[in-house]
Amino acid sequence: MPVSTGDILGHAQVGVYLSVVGDVLFIPRSLEKSAVAEIESAFEMETHPFLVGGSALLGSLVRGNRKGIAVADIATQEDLDELTSFGDVVVMESGVNAAGNLIECNDNGAVVSTIIPDSGAKMISEVLGVKVVRTEVSGHKTVGSMIVANGHGALVHPDVTTKEVESIQSVLSVPIMVGTVTFGSPYVGAGCTASDTHALVGSGSTGPELNRIEDALGLF
Repeated sequence: MPVSTGDILGHAQVGVYLSVVGDVLFIPRSLEKSAVAEIESAFEMETHPFLVGGSALLGSLVRGNRKGIAVADIATQEDLDELTSFGDVVVMESGVNAAGNLIECNDNGAVVSTIIPDSGAKMISEVLGVKVVRTEVSGHKTVGSMIVANGHGALVHPDVTTKEVESIQSVLSVPIMVGTVTFGSPYVGAGCTASDTHALVGSGSTGPELNRIEDALGLF
């Protein structure tokens, strides 16, 4: 199935723990072998066990595409050395370091939070090799929690404004749909992780929500 449901380390906010970066799915090193096997079977892509500064919150701390990676500054030098084998790396500055919460991207573009200064947005643009737009989503600055995107489409917080949709669509270059996860949560980026072929959504998500995610992300 193109969409599956489940928990990561006992939590339905799967997008907080998993991060798809290009063709690699970063997973917490602390996951049990059975959980890793299920994830690998569902996504059918390379997985890489990882921690950022000892934290399993990879979805909140790492974001990237096939060209580059943004990571929180709690990453150790050993973490950075490991990440550079997957592409160029930009380290987010203190105070705006939750890369996964503040960025959503695909290979076409990146949406970054207004918390990130222009200089930081420019650096992200250079490392990810894409155009960047700074915006809020539905009045929230944690845009990575408000959007889940892949190369086919994007699902966005249901209260997103028309202007925000135009900004998001202008850089990600994919169709935008609105929806929810885990029985009504608007924080779709926190509750869902997606590649171009599969999405894992937090347990408790309803049939209509799963259908919406499948349509939004072009998963057929």
